[in-house]
Amino acid sequence: MRLNVIIEKDETGYYVAEVPALPGCVSQGETLAQAKANIKEAITGWLKVMNEKARHHKTHTVEVLV
Repeated sequence: MRLNVIIEKDETGYYVAEVPALPGCVSQGETLAQAKANIKEAITGWLKVMNEKARHHKTHTVEVLV
């Protein structure tokens, strides 16, 4: 899976990573490499939680082309 990740350096010097396609999927690191590793872990966790949530709730998943 390929996802776009936005990484910005904040005012404290940390690198903050966010995945626009996954609401709330955000992480950070003291270095760019650490931020990249941390956001990969956050993505994995986000996907696991959302898959479990979809399984246990009566939800409908549909695909929409725009």
